[in-house]
Amino acid sequence: MMEKEICKISITSSWLGDEYTFYDNSKIKRVYDNHSLNSNRIEWLEPQQISKQNKDRLVRSCPEEFKEQIMQILNYP
Repeated sequence: MMEKEICKISITSSWLGDEYTFYDNSKIKRVYDNHSLNSNRIEWLEPQQISKQNKDRLVRSCPEEFKEQIMQILNYP
C-alpha cells in the first residue's frame, strides 16, 4: 500500500529550496538544496528531527485544510 501524500510545504529561505512533503502514514520527506551545485537532496525525517523553528514555519505555511493533520504529524506544539 503506497502512502498517500497529504501536502507539500515549502519553507524556502533565500534561493535554496527547502520543501517538506507530508504523507498520511506520518512520513515526512524533505527535498532541499545545500548550495547551487548540490541541489534536490532528499531525506526522510522523523518529527523530532525537525527544529522547533522549522515546525513553526511549516505550520504557518500550511494550507488551512491540512493544518490539523500536519500539526499532529509534527507533534506540534
